[in-house]
Amino acid sequence: MSQLMVSISGVRGIVGSSLTPEVIVRYTSAFAQYVNHDSVVVGWDGRTTGRWIESLVCATLEATGKKVIALGVVPTPTVQLAVELLRAAGGIVITASHNPIEWNGLKFVGREGLFLDENESKVFWSIVDAPGQFYASWDKTGASRFEENFIDRHIRCVLALPYIDAEQIRRRRFRVAVDCVNASGAYAVPQLLKELGCTVYPVNCEPTGIFSHMPEPLPENLSELSETVVARGADLGIAVDPDADRLVLIMENGEPFGEEYTVTAAARFILRKLGGAGKKVVVNLSTTRAIEDVAKLFGAEVERTKVGEIHVARRMKEISAIIGGEGNGGVILPAVHYGRDSLVGIALILQELTEFGGTLSSYRRTLPEYAIVKRRLALGEVNLEHVMDHFQRSVRPSPDVRINTLDGLRIDFPGGWVHFRKSNTEPILRLIAEARTLQEANALADQITAQISDVIIGER
Repeated sequence: MSQLMVSISGVRGIVGSSLTPEVIVRYTSAFAQYVNHDSVVVGWDGRTTGRWIESLVCATLEATGKKVIALGVVPTPTVQLAVELLRAAGGIVITASHNPIEWNGLKFVGREGLFLDENESKVFWSIVDAPGQFYASWDKTGASRFEENFIDRHIRCVLALPYIDAEQIRRRRFRVAVDCVNASGAYAVPQLLKELGCTVYPVNCEPTGIFSHMPEPLPENLSELSETVVARGADLGIAVDPDADRLVLIMENGEPFGEEYTVTAAARFILRKLGGAGKKVVVNLSTTRAIEDVAKLFGAEVERTKVGEIHVARRMKEISAIIGGEGNGGVILPAVHYGRDSLVGIALILQELTEFGGTLSSYRRTLPEYAIVKRRLALGEVNLEHVMDHFQRSVRPSPDVRINTLDGLRIDFPGGWVHFRKSNTEPILRLIAEARTLQEANALADQITAQISDVIIGER
């Protein structure tokens, strides 16, 4: 049987193997006890298995006495926004995010519209692990109602931002190819673009839940989108993952803009509009150094957190950061809500590109240039603590070399950095290296990978 992944990012598994109806009921009923209030918002990302899981989640919530607000197939950020605007006790998003089609899962949203943080998760997991489950008596069971068109409300919130000039964007008449991997983004991204006067060339925008390629929006999975951009003479391409919280861009020449540069471009726009002096930007430890370079230009300060949306969002809220996100294409703008949101990212970047006046590739050349390499290493029986201990003993900190153990291990060198950590969502070790050139980044990644392998072999 495959492993059930339980982490700060919720619970994920392969449907019918580790993710069973029993698991779904157990976690849902525990969440109902955890929130301890009336209403819970439920949405799903469009996967084929999401329909029956939604029915099971809603029925379980009703059995515990909850009022269920069902949104249907919507992006994850739409559920987060709905929890906040509808003043619900919490929310459940049925999604496995970028994982392959055989996976599904549950993400749990607290009453603030944020995912559960580490302390909240510990309380929740203790309820999951406790014996027995609580259900309401026959006269206190709950009911479900369908909240129609909440995506419209989400889009209105984005377009209401004072620095988004929809009419100005419409005059630019962008031509945009869009790949929504046949999931929830298909209901939201084309609609937003049409509101902004864009001509939309849909690629995999039928919400069938059947992914036409691997769902993570990586360059190797977006060849059809790149080809469409070039063939149609589009100004850019837009790709999102199944639950549409991550945003990736393709330039007019068919080349990737770089997922790290989604949040970098969005941050530059916000800092340019609102000013950076005394302002804070929050990103995770795996995000490009370009964000520091951009923030420095405007006098802003960057703080880094553990990887995971909740870590970034919670810190943003604590220090009143004006923007933040993660280098996997996640943009968090508190002016809308504290969650990664592809719709927010699209609006900010189209406004930035409108005011820039040139092509996306020429805009990309105005951003700090770094090359980043991202690798996935099979975790197996790796003892991550032993690996980290090896590096801490073998790498001497100095004014030029900094070591950070907040989340796995990050080592900053004068010419680049490397970060490796255990994934929150898959049974793998993630290794990210960044330098000024691709050759240097690969060399750094090769060096660290070899050292990790040596430690593993030495333990056998």
